[in-house]
Amino acid sequence: MSNELPFERPLAELRKKIDELKRFGAEKQIDFTDEIGRLEQRYDEQEKEIYGNLTAAQIMHLARHHSRPTSLDYINLVFSDFIELHGDRVFADDLAIVGGLAKLNGVPVTVVGHQRGKDTKDNIQRFFGSPHPEGFRKALRFMQQANKFGRPIITFIDTKGAYPGDTAEERNQSEAIARNLREMAVFGVPIICVVIGEGGSGGALALGLGNRVLMLENAIYSVISPNGAASILWKDASKADQAAEAMKITAKHLLEFGVIEDIIPEPFGGAHRDPATQAEAIREALWRHLQELISMSPDELRDDRFAKFRKVGRFGTAGLE
Repeated sequence: MSNELPFERPLAELRKKIDELKRFGAEKQIDFTDEIGRLEQRYDEQEKEIYGNLTAAQIMHLARHHSRPTSLDYINLVFSDFIELHGDRVFADDLAIVGGLAKLNGVPVTVVGHQRGKDTKDNIQRFFGSPHPEGFRKALRFMQQANKFGRPIITFIDTKGAYPGDTAEERNQSEAIARNLREMAVFGVPIICVVIGEGGSGGALALGLGNRVLMLENAIYSVISPNGAASILWKDASKADQAAEAMKITAKHLLEFGVIEDIIPEPFGGAHRDPATQAEAIREALWRHLQELISMSPDELRDDRFAKFRKVGRFGTAGLE
């Protein structure tokens, strides 16, 4: 599987030329230093031009990149002493949700996230990161335990949406999502949510009701996937790129709208280019926001969370108080 996206192919082709010239020069003992230097400069300029002016559709494809780090990747890189917990104690252990106990710079926390698969077999087992009701109930169990023992909650959001099949509906998908929202609203501990890839619909929101919602620079967050929106608007899911441009789903747009509080920068080319550097940026952002929240009382945290979501959708219009 090719690792580059269509809009990245000019860069890939230029890098290939540079590598071939270096290899040919080494084999033939010819000095191509000047030519290679010009090509490297051209590569740097083209890289800045491409990644400095990404469209919403291009950001969507980066958010869905098959090599993009998952929740478990970040959990293992950002936190220490992680102990994974399993099951909802009602029906099953949904592998589309992962979570457990960990430490962030020595502070005990509970961490929960959507988990996509690394390959076809893993994706099938994890339902491509789309949880069933037992996945949301599993997440809720972990968060309730955190609230009981006073541990901050960190969530990683990365899903196209809740599993849409009849098995999920039979086990009351909508109730499971709604219960998570209700319970998260009244927890007396800090909740920080990070959209690391695609945050889609209620499946994302079920882990997204936090005091602070952060997004990676090339993540997306929306009420419906661009593919789903295109299917509704134009009866054609292949027009997802067009829908993405219209939906204002990028971190930049959502920060302007007040839906999120912070954008975590990514390495050029996306988080998958340098997961360790990306994890360090996430750790820094989490720690910075946690320091602000950890000094608040339970009532202050609940009021802060209420105020955050109460203002979403307000754009300075008078008479809406």
